[in-house]
Amino acid sequence: MTPPPGSERTLSLLAVLAGLLAGGWLLYRLAPVLTPFMIAALLAYLGDPLVDRLQARNLPRTAAVAVVFLGMIVAGLSFLLLLIPVLQRQIVILAEKVPPALLWLQDAALPYLQRLPGFDSAAWSGDALRQAIGAHWQQLGGAVTDLLASATQSGQAIFSWLAYLLLIPVVTFYLMRDFDRLLQHLRMLIPRRIEPAVAALVGECDSVLAEFLRGQLLVMLCLAAIYALGLWVVGLDLAFLIGMLAGLVSFVPYLGLIVGALVAGFAALVQFGDVAHVLQVIAVFGVGQIVDGLILSPWLVGERIGLHPVAVIFAVMAGGQLFGFFGVLLALPAAAVLVVLLRHSQDRYLKSDFYTP
Repeated sequence: MTPPPGSERTLSLLAVLAGLLAGGWLLYRLAPVLTPFMIAALLAYLGDPLVDRLQARNLPRTAAVAVVFLGMIVAGLSFLLLLIPVLQRQIVILAEKVPPALLWLQDAALPYLQRLPGFDSAAWSGDALRQAIGAHWQQLGGAVTDLLASATQSGQAIFSWLAYLLLIPVVTFYLMRDFDRLLQHLRMLIPRRIEPAVAALVGECDSVLAEFLRGQLLVMLCLAAIYALGLWVVGLDLAFLIGMLAGLVSFVPYLGLIVGALVAGFAALVQFGDVAHVLQVIAVFGVGQIVDGLILSPWLVGERIGLHPVAVIFAVMAGGQLFGFFGVLLALPAAAVLVVLLRHSQDRYLKSDFYTP
């Protein structure tokens, strides 16, 4: 019996939809173990253009991958060797700032807060705050002790963490080596009649995604440097720690500005005890936002992505809610690709017979 016209196409679309749903469910179930593979795939994706450039200069693919891979390892280790001592000093300074912060809250902030209606001054007294922080520190210390004890007793947990750490560089190396071959195999699986259109669409997604990832990473590093340097000029003791924190969370629009200004402003009040330094801190973050809006983002990221700030915030929150840390890593790249797909869908819709009169 001959199938009715269009039934084969309908079955194909249903099969593709079922495959997408099954793939989404599988990603959801495997999210806890996919994080090292996701990090490795991201590193391989970022390193592949350098490998292609070295290969274009008559260097064998494996040798080019080895050069780029060693460069990544050296850069990562150098960054850690420079970062860890500075972080240690900043954490020591942070621990020393806790008692002065409590005194500032008791002597400077509480008199103003007590004027607010319904404010419980007894719960926010100096003794209550010290007892609460001491209890939480004891609970935190007990939790860390229990965690270390359970990790020591559970060889499987230690083995899993070590396996994840060792898995990232191994998977990164092999993905970079076989990156072009994997893409070619995937391209061969595309039906021939739609292969040119799909290849063009994937090429545009790749261009937008590469520009976004590399540009956004550079923007984050530049903002971290600007904030840390500016806060150091102001004289803030925790300049590096706060500047790095504000730079790292700046992939969400305005989050770095809000978090950095609040934390640095409170640290300036505790350290200096005047409003002038708080205004200088706000000026540092204002300058950082101006530099980001006028120079960094247009130059390093560009306007090709077209992702609204509200969409970025929603994408990060939705990714974290659905897939945890793996979802946070995947949210913005997936949103950038989705923008390209929606743009093409809109163009096809505007040219369709359904839209035109």
